[in-house]
Amino acid sequence: MMDSQENALEQEQNVEQNVVETVATAPVEEAAPPAEEVAPVAEPERKQYQNKKEVLARAREIAQGDEAPQKEEVDYLKTAFYKLHIADREARLKEYIDGGGDPEAYQILPDEDEEAFKAEMGIIKEKRQKLFKEQEQEKQDNLQKKLDIIEKIKAMVTSPEEANKSYKEFKALQEEWKEIKNVPAEKANELWRNYQLYVEQFYDLLKLNSEAREYDFKKNLELKTRLCEAAEKLADETEIISAFHQLQKLHQEFREIGPVAKELREEIWNRFKAASTVINKRHQQHFEELRAKEEDNLARKTALCEKVEAIAAEENKGSADWERHTKEIIAIQAEWKTIGFAPQKMNVKIFERFRATCDDFFGRKAEYFKGLKENFKENADKKRALIEKAKALQDSTDWKSTSDKLINLQREWKTIGMVPKKIGDQLWEEFLTACNKFFEARKAAGAGGRSEEHQNLEKKRDVIARLKAAAEEAGDGLQEKVQQLVEEYQSIGHVPFKEKDKIYEEYHAIVDKLYKELNISVAKRRLNKFKDNIKQVAERGGNALDNERARLMRQYEQLKTEVQTYENNLGFLNASSKKGNSLIDEMNRKVQKLKDEVQLVRDKIKAIDAENAEKE
Repeated sequence: MMDSQENALEQEQNVEQNVVETVATAPVEEAAPPAEEVAPVAEPERKQYQNKKEVLARAREIAQGDEAPQKEEVDYLKTAFYKLHIADREARLKEYIDGGGDPEAYQILPDEDEEAFKAEMGIIKEKRQKLFKEQEQEKQDNLQKKLDIIEKIKAMVTSPEEANKSYKEFKALQEEWKEIKNVPAEKANELWRNYQLYVEQFYDLLKLNSEAREYDFKKNLELKTRLCEAAEKLADETEIISAFHQLQKLHQEFREIGPVAKELREEIWNRFKAASTVINKRHQQHFEELRAKEEDNLARKTALCEKVEAIAAEENKGSADWERHTKEIIAIQAEWKTIGFAPQKMNVKIFERFRATCDDFFGRKAEYFKGLKENFKENADKKRALIEKAKALQDSTDWKSTSDKLINLQREWKTIGMVPKKIGDQLWEEFLTACNKFFEARKAAGAGGRSEEHQNLEKKRDVIARLKAAAEEAGDGLQEKVQQLVEEYQSIGHVPFKEKDKIYEEYHAIVDKLYKELNISVAKRRLNKFKDNIKQVAERGGNALDNERARLMRQYEQLKTEVQTYENNLGFLNASSKKGNSLIDEMNRKVQKLKDEVQLVRDKIKAIDAENAEKE
């Protein structure tokens, strides 16, 4: 039967099992899971690889060497390699797009490093599978060996009279037991309890002299004391995980040492237990801090996901918005790289969330700039067409018509959208050169005509002065005099452009005043003259009046169409500028003049109809 000290040992070790997540009621090698699953390696202790070549070199070293591949390192190598691999691939795609490449035409080329890495990882996988099988077979063999040892000790217990004689064999079996390591975890506790049971029973039957028994107890006490001292020194160990693993080995050794004197068993166990508790608590605290840090990293990465999702959801009205948002997202990506791993169950998910948003944004950006590039090409083609038209007009000497055409081309140029600045400056320079060539030639040709325009200005001022003087006169000849001055004014050529509106307004002000005072109009005089003429036409007989009436009807319809066209054009004019006001006033005068002409033609038709009625 197990004595009280050994019962206490088992109870305390069961408590440690719950605290540090490992089995402590049996040797670590027998009951614990494979070494790589005992406890994760803290992230700060992992090597930070700078490029794929370094990761590949380490994978090749493991695959081709003799060391046993450890699961956590193999998994970390995979994560590190593909993180660098994805970053390299995205950098090449960005460089291709920034260089003007078509995203749809981009092809991902095979990566020699990736192929080599896959090959090495395949070898590592085979090594791990082989090693696992070997370890499992070794555990089964060890289980059988220990079962055989238990059976041998059990046989000694059933023969009390032979116990003293079997002592040397018993000690040899104990040494053999110590040499046998791992067994299947599910068998470890039961195996240990059976072994300990029959060892205790053998000691109870053993009839050694008290001196030999005391020597054995003393020797075991010295060994366990040294283990206590070693466990106590582990409190100064800076590598927490290493200290924990060393403690497990000390537990195994402590368990395999025989009993000490009964009065000392509880004391020596309490000392060893106290030293173990210090290491176990440090180990537990270490992983609690690690988990807390990983949770904090998850919170920070979640915040960055939300931030980049908000940026990606914003509207991009133009290239400037796309570039501004790109810089913001790249800054967030840089910050992401400074944050360590999140908890294992969330680490991949949070990265996939972040990457999906970034991929969506940059995919839409590529589509936008692809469309923009096509639009740039279309705009450039339109501007080249205008350049060709301007070049075709640059040598013309038809100053008025060509000026209007070139001005219209310049207006059309402004309506065309953007092109890249480099080509845009070049096209504008070419277009401007063609326009300037014509306008400079027109300017040179018009230099001699400006003096004539000033002479015309003086002549028109003289006519206006005589019209104002006539307004002060009276008499029967005033109407004829005014008409002569009007005709003289109209025969005078162009005046300087800057003076045109002013002299025009001054002229019409005095003419309108005279016509109003004389109660006459040009239309009335023309109608009276027409009425005199149709009497002579009527005297000729035949179809003369009908032919004249048909001609007037055609003229009437034509004039109405012109009035309609001018009125439509007035609706498109913008009077926000001084130049716009001047143009509208001029067109209004033309419309009024056409309407007066329409009325005159209508009156002429009525006059013909009246003449026909009188004849009948």
